[in-house]
Amino acid sequence: MNRITQKLQEDKKILSIYFSAGYPNLNDTVQIIQDLEKNGVDLIEIGLPFSDPLADGPTIQASSTQALHNGMTSQILFDQLKDIRESVKIPLIIMGYFNPILQYGVEAFCQKCAAIGIDGLIIPDLPVDVYADEYKSIFEKYGLINVFLITPQTSDERIRFIDSVSNGFIYMVSSASVTGSQSGFGDVQESYFERISNLNLKNPQIVGFGISNKETFNQATKYAKGAIIGSAFIKHLSESGSSKIKDFVSEIR
Repeated sequence: MNRITQKLQEDKKILSIYFSAGYPNLNDTVQIIQDLEKNGVDLIEIGLPFSDPLADGPTIQASSTQALHNGMTSQILFDQLKDIRESVKIPLIIMGYFNPILQYGVEAFCQKCAAIGIDGLIIPDLPVDVYADEYKSIFEKYGLINVFLITPQTSDERIRFIDSVSNGFIYMVSSASVTGSQSGFGDVQESYFERISNLNLKNPQIVGFGISNKETFNQATKYAKGAIIGSAFIKHLSESGSSKIKDFVSEIR
């Protein structure tokens, strides 16, 4: 069974952390992953830096740019992670844009992910229709879960289609904005979270965008299985380096 599926079956709210591979320094990636697991994080999204990250706000864009300047590439990331399963047991997801994956070769990329123990991918600019028609069989061949995003503007019909081709969780974007652009959730987001919950989808939902502290984590997980923190963690890395990850995680739960 895929590690993501196993983790989602646990009777707990999932805390997922996103960071850009190769940030703050090129070779920090593995240490950050190990420290996040050691301090109780349930799932990690490893950002594959890209020059034109459409969904990312200023904080993640800046970290991605720095990582590229540091020399991060798909191949370097794979080289860094080749022995990751000797020390890390929790699910690992690579989150990135489709262009670098296409350049690497979709099947070759998926094959490499499977070989080193990556459990899934999040590709915000890969349309679900294209995935279902052209790539689903490749992902399934290598046992990878592909996670799709929904927003408050996504129709119920579209959400149900995404649910039908998904086999892990659905990434529920909290608002129609980029990452890191809000500080809390109001009535609009609450009603959106409730609306999705009431659809009774087969795949659980994990909320992303705008989760930065214990309060927003608890708000987001009132109706959802878990929540993802990205920009706030990257800010922490930029201010405190990778040595105080325990402090950050302990403030969330």
